Amino acid sequence: MRIAFVIANGYAMGGTVRTVHNLARGLSAHHEVEIVSLVRKRRRPFFTPDENVRLVPLSDDTDESRVRPPRKRVMDHWHQQAERIVPEPERRRNKNYTPEAVTGLRRYLRTTKADVVIGTRPGINLLLAEWAPSRVLTIGQEHLNLGEHNAKVRKAITKVYPKLGGLSVLTETDRAAYAELLGSPEGWLTALPNALEPGEPPRATLDEPIIAAAGRFSPVKQYPLLVEAFAHVVAEHPEWRLHIHGGGDRDEELRETVRRLGLENNVGIMGRTTDMLGELSKASMLAVSSRVEGFGMTIIEAFSVGVPAVSFDCPHGPREIIDHGRNGLLVPPQDTEALGAALNRLVADREERHRMGAQALASASDYGLEDVTAQWEAFLEQRRERRPRRGPLAALFS
Repeated sequence: MRIAFVIANGYAMGGTVRTVHNLARGLSAHHEVEIVSLVRKRRRPFFTPDENVRLVPLSDDTDESRVRPPRKRVMDHWHQQAERIVPEPERRRNKNYTPEAVTGLRRYLRTTKADVVIGTRPGINLLLAEWAPSRVLTIGQEHLNLGEHNAKVRKAITKVYPKLGGLSVLTETDRAAYAELLGSPEGWLTALPNALEPGEPPRATLDEPIIAAAGRFSPVKQYPLLVEAFAHVVAEHPEWRLHIHGGGDRDEELRETVRRLGLENNVGIMGRTTDMLGELSKASMLAVSSRVEGFGMTIIEAFSVGVPAVSFDCPHGPREIIDHGRNGLLVPPQDTEALGAALNRLVADREERHRMGAQALASASDYGLEDVTAQWEAFLEQRRERRPRRGPLAALFS
């Protein structure tokens, strides 16, 4: 198969970008794969694509651009069309639906030789559903759970997603939510997890007095709440430190919380890293304080280096990855005292920490790239075989 992923910015840092590059790498072992980026804003991608995967920009703002922009009247036309398809909240959430980018996507879809084109966020999925020719199998991929989408986005999903050839979500809970919303026919909708990168990761000793957290600096990660929970650890174990790895400029509240609680010597705001597994392997547990998670990629990465996780039991990913009491601990959402107590439990009990770390390592085997890639291949083959020969796929929905 010739497979193309369409992503908002394949050159940037981010969880979706990283997992798309990883899945593309897995599929490229047996298929011709490319990643199509709506925009390019840096000369070199943050994540280096596999040597067998092409990275193609549809618009290019760098000084080495070779993308010839369309005429302004053409861009204005397709930008207006895109604005009718992609709801305003989705365009506000991601700023990459530019006139040049959406016009480039329209042109790409009309000329591509790909057998399968996979979108990676709601706006892109909607455009694929409306613009892709019938010869192309279109697959939507959701990296956020349905409950995170604005009502206008959910309305557009309900109306337009049935025109796609299939949809993949990250958790069984989200699969059930989409099935209820769309009334999809059997086999059209699946839950496929993100995969770990191939290779042998380092192994944590679980004896370093470090708790790790990782992810972009955004309100959904609730890092100020994590710092408040961590204060309970420092009160009993002042030698322990919290390392928060992430990027972005929305860290003012986090830094203020650290100062207010007097934890400047215990909390490190570490910034971005290209070696997340290496950083996680230096820790003895992972802390997750998110209000909501689409999946929980950092959790399975921590598991892969033998680090147990302590997390709010938030929708949806953590509860499907963490087996409470076996490979980590789950606590009620937003309960900072409970989160602090759970962290303290593993800080104080080295034997339990090591037992859970061993089980975490065993759990990581469920997310190997080869296995997840095989699941994707089976799903794509099934969708190709079940495509209706005549008439819109939407007619199959209830």
